[in-house]
Amino acid sequence: MDPLSSSSRARERFLDAILQSAIEYAIISVDLHSRITSWNEGARRILGWDETEIVGQPVALIFTEEDREAGVPQREMTAALTDGHGDDERWHIRKDGSLFWASGQMMALRSDDGELEGFLKILRDRTEQRESEERQRVLMHELSHRIKNTLAVVQAITNQSFRSAASMEEAERSIRSRINAYAKAHDILLQKNWLSASLDTIVEATATNLGLATDRVNASGPDVELNPQAALAFSLVLHELATNATKYGSLSGAAGTIEIKWSVRRTVGDNRLDFVWQERGGSVSDAPGKEGFGSRLIQSTLSAFGDVAFDFAATGLTLKLNASLQKLQYPNCADAEA
Repeated sequence: MDPLSSSSRARERFLDAILQSAIEYAIISVDLHSRITSWNEGARRILGWDETEIVGQPVALIFTEEDREAGVPQREMTAALTDGHGDDERWHIRKDGSLFWASGQMMALRSDDGELEGFLKILRDRTEQRESEERQRVLMHELSHRIKNTLAVVQAITNQSFRSAASMEEAERSIRSRINAYAKAHDILLQKNWLSASLDTIVEATATNLGLATDRVNASGPDVELNPQAALAFSLVLHELATNATKYGSLSGAAGTIEIKWSVRRTVGDNRLDFVWQERGGSVSDAPGKEGFGSRLIQSTLSAFGDVAFDFAATGLTLKLNASLQKLQYPNCADAEA
């Protein structure tokens, strides 16, 4: 037996073993006619075709139709010849028609005397990594948006609280209380991955944060989920209403009460939320004053969702909101930030 021939076959078996063991990489050889000549186990796992059914097929089969029409396989081969390699960062197609994001290269295969014999394409499935990067990009964009909105609200609260306060101490208390209400709403949203918050949870949190007695606040209504903007808006509005009731309205005396009720009304095209805040048995409320920050905040914030009406009756303040349920529940339907 020729020792060199035996050594060559052993080397081929060794290289083939390495090739087949690289299961995380699709390693594909292509002849000068752009047809597949070899297909390792990694290629089978990633792309789905068995070697017996893919060998002899054009390598363009694994490219998307758009890339085939744009001549991407040919450009990769040209780059492999001129630059030493053709980079591959694009979508590829599996046997079942599904797409995956690939990262790899195409290189020229040459004989010992330098003659071009074909090409070698190596790629790896990077779909999960790409999706993770895309999620990260979206999250960073969303975080930036939230931070800007939050800072804008805090700035508005601070500026307007100083303008309407009679003293620095009063301004400090108002700012701290309002920002705390806003922060609590953020906590509620974070518990549900910033997707939504129920209206009854926001109402309950407002009463708890302000230490309102449960026998003086009666809240009732069906389960209504609010998008993040609406949840933050209701948190600020309810905080202003409850604070006003404690200072000037039904909760400023010993016998007054507050009834909060809401219902969903089915209408053609857009269902409506009917929300009512009604005070009874306290002082006649002149606040939120028409020129006060609380009044402006309530009016401007809720009007983003629907029609707002105040009634400063002798029996107590009544606020009614007739709102679009779509705007309250679907993100980006209204900019409800104050």
